Amino acid sequence: MWTPTTRRQYSRDGLRYETDLTDAEWALIEPLLPEPHARGRPRCWSTREILNGIFYVLRGGIAWRLLPSDLPPKSTVFRWFSLWRDTGLFETINHLLVMADRERVGREASPTAAVLDSQSVKTTESGGPRGYDAGKKVKGRKRQVMVDTDGRGLVLEPQPADVQDRDGACVVLRLSRRAFPFIATAFADSGYAGETPAQATSIIIEIVRKPPDQVGFAVHPRRWVVERFFAWISRNRRLWKDP
Repeated sequence: MWTPTTRRQYSRDGLRYETDLTDAEWALIEPLLPEPHARGRPRCWSTREILNGIFYVLRGGIAWRLLPSDLPPKSTVFRWFSLWRDTGLFETINHLLVMADRERVGREASPTAAVLDSQSVKTTESGGPRGYDAGKKVKGRKRQVMVDTDGRGLVLEPQPADVQDRDGACVVLRLSRRAFPFIATAFADSGYAGETPAQATSIIIEIVRKPPDQVGFAVHPRRWVVERFFAWISRNRRLWKDP
């Protein structure tokens, strides 16, 4: 809930760009990043500035080549982004931050319950697998996600949009076993009903169905947190339309 205190706490007025890391944010992330190599040519740009460039592209939805001149060049930012993406660094950072934030609010570090859902988004013509989601009438990709019961992102897996939820969920459920092995129950909508997701892992799939008398939109128990997660990530224009 926004209050005068929280607005001051999260104010970004003093930053060069709204997407720049604050000192407090950098203090959290810096220990999770790999140390620079002792050998080889020293970096021309700091790791913090490279991350600032990545966040600028993510939030603004711009092409890499349109980075402002006071941020590292496209070649540097995209090279490090690709390396950290391919080595799983971003997943590792998210995993550690999720556990730290759960402990901050007095919960166990690893969740025992989760929520499953998907979101189909349009794509541009550049690369990557895509398909047509006939239900949503979207040609592009589908984000299969698992969040904890507070809405923190646990696992996110991009798939072609024509993959059925019950089939795509199996990948997410199996991936969650390695990072979050204590999850015992996952709440989902009726698109995840059936034997395929139920037998994918030991996780029990509990279907949260619409009330029979529901007309129009309604907030459903458990499932609303994953809808909020989609709203959170969609604030970043780069994720609003998957390139």
